[in-house]
Amino acid sequence: MNKQLSAKSDSRVEVQYSDTKVIGNGSFGVVYMAKLHETNEAVAIKKVLQDKRFKNRELQIMRKLEHQNIVKLKYFFCSTGDKKDELYLNLILEYVPETVYRVVRHYSKQRQTIPIMYVKLYMYQLFRALAYIHSLGICHRDIKPQNLLLDTETGILKLCDFGSAKHLAKGEPNVSYICSRYYRAPELIFGATNYTTSIDVWSAGDSGVNQLVEIIKVLGTPTRDEILQMNPNYTEFRFPQIRANPWPQVFRPRTSAEAVELVTRLLEYTPSNRLTPLQACAHSLFDDLRNPDSTLPSGAPLPPLFDFSEDELRIEPSLNAKLLPQGATPSTPSTGAPARTSSGSHRLTTSRSTTAKLFTYRIWSSSVPNITSYTR
Repeated sequence: MNKQLSAKSDSRVEVQYSDTKVIGNGSFGVVYMAKLHETNEAVAIKKVLQDKRFKNRELQIMRKLEHQNIVKLKYFFCSTGDKKDELYLNLILEYVPETVYRVVRHYSKQRQTIPIMYVKLYMYQLFRALAYIHSLGICHRDIKPQNLLLDTETGILKLCDFGSAKHLAKGEPNVSYICSRYYRAPELIFGATNYTTSIDVWSAGDSGVNQLVEIIKVLGTPTRDEILQMNPNYTEFRFPQIRANPWPQVFRPRTSAEAVELVTRLLEYTPSNRLTPLQACAHSLFDDLRNPDSTLPSGAPLPPLFDFSEDELRIEPSLNAKLLPQGATPSTPSTGAPARTSSGSHRLTTSRSTTAKLFTYRIWSSSVPNITSYTR
């Protein structure tokens, strides 16, 4: 069966893949795991029903992105459904086996705490991904542990699911009912429509507090000025007057002062007072990652963390001396390697097989021109 597709490189290819099985589903659609016929490489296929009532920006945004901490779009195609006028967008993505959500849940079930080196490693890579997309004016708008993919062997984190992402334009209103509730920035709860990419920073720093009352219990009641900074059009100021809890009381005992200080700088009521993602990367909490002798808890080397491109180093040049370890030089990150399948103990297999058939689609490559073919 042939399908006509569109892509970044404008090169149409024929792709064969097989061994599809469902690995995730939700209101957005279904995600399958499959294997490319020619290379035997595992890929993820996100199949999303196109709703004519809403603008789907995911494809156009993903075609712009090329970063080692963002899941790579390889190909895409459209397919029809069983009903009349039912159209699906299929994104063929690199496959990354785990998520931060499932790994943290694994430790929780074992009544263990995730090693602090992993916490630092994952947070740092998330902030690096956010710095990149924010430099392009793109706001993810759904940062949460389920959207942070992990290769537990290498320690590499990749941001995924750009279904809610948008290029924010100054003066253009945006919907406030966005982002998963547990990670929603307070200005969104206040109904702001002129928010900035700093809502992603809040979500990244949010340690599980949800809804405005719960936020107030930790941060205290926002001042009138802070409310106006979040939403200038907000006129209702009736809130319980609650004092902020000291941050050291919010965290577990023995939490490092650097970790407390970083979260304090991320979870600010006033959006403009929050750290930028790159400022977060330069924070002293991540100095261990810049130590050339540091390794993963398993003893394996850390993944590449400082191969900043020249574009990345132009975002906030004043931070470059802090971002780069001594002796490090900027380089163009490698983005073409396929994700490795993890054999780590955290991998969960809660998927169901669908078909072992070999499917062929004539599609457009999202990146490399004149690639031969794919199978579905």
